[in-house]
Amino acid sequence: MLEFEWSWALYALPLPLLALLLPSKKQGQQAALRVPSLTTGIETTQTHKGTNKLKLLLAIIAWIALVLATARPQWLGEPVSIPAEGRDLMIAVDLSGSMKIDDMQVRGRQVDRLSMIKFVLSDFIQRRVGDRLGLILFADTAYLQAPLTYDRETVNQLLDESLIGLVGEQTAIGDAIGLAIKRFEARKESNKVLVLLTDGQNTAGNITPEQANELAVNNGVTIYTIGVGADKMLVQSFFGNRQVNPSQDLDEDMLTQIATSTGGQYFRARDAQSLQQIYATLDELEPIARESKQMRPLRALYFYPLGIALLLTVLMALGPLLKEWLFNNRTKNIGGNL
Repeated sequence: MLEFEWSWALYALPLPLLALLLPSKKQGQQAALRVPSLTTGIETTQTHKGTNKLKLLLAIIAWIALVLATARPQWLGEPVSIPAEGRDLMIAVDLSGSMKIDDMQVRGRQVDRLSMIKFVLSDFIQRRVGDRLGLILFADTAYLQAPLTYDRETVNQLLDESLIGLVGEQTAIGDAIGLAIKRFEARKESNKVLVLLTDGQNTAGNITPEQANELAVNNGVTIYTIGVGADKMLVQSFFGNRQVNPSQDLDEDMLTQIATSTGGQYFRARDAQSLQQIYATLDELEPIARESKQMRPLRALYFYPLGIALLLTVLMALGPLLKEWLFNNRTKNIGGNL
């Protein structure tokens, strides 16, 4: 839809008509001495009147274009929905050495725990439209891999590029929580949510999970903890295959305490299907921001009439020069013929 931002400027369109109210210019005295000219009679009165009419027409069009440009024409597109203000959601992923245990399956293929997390978490990230997502990777210590951002594609790519052992072999759960709280400090008016995925217990770091838990409670950070790892796994030994529990080091009591004390919840992910169900539950506990606002794309159009006015002004300015040039050429041709 076309509209004018400064529509009041259109009232200037009839201003040139005020020139009609001005007193007419008296005809000047004719020259006392007439000089014969070889070009007398070339320009007829009719041609002169036609030139004046063309100049007047160009001037009128240029004035209208200039006034239209001043009125700031703009084109408003169709309404586009944008997400309402969402929440800040930080994801902390364990990269310790135990994450390389291949007790998970994805599409019928045996994979390690990190590969399964990447596969399922990717879909969860893509669904969080309207939320700011951040990524923390932790092992011997915690590192901020992606700050809070609406760019879900980048967060997903950085997760996909993460490698086991990239930041060590141990597990610093307290540091991961502390780093997330620190990144939330600048956010005062949004929900602060941390989703922490780990397969072990705290074995490293500068702060303990208990200290980090207290900081989370004081800063209003909700933590959802997810324990990753199967309960049963067959391993080969000298005496044949035997069944073991690959998740025996998982500290579920500590993860449950952290989650419940901050208003979150602890989940157990024994396979890809259960992790998918956990993310579906998180979508219900922390709903995705719905589209409640609309905006209309705006495109400025003032430069079109402004360009027309400029072009016509240049043509009117160059017109006399062009006329003089043609006149000189005609004079030369007539002189040559004589």
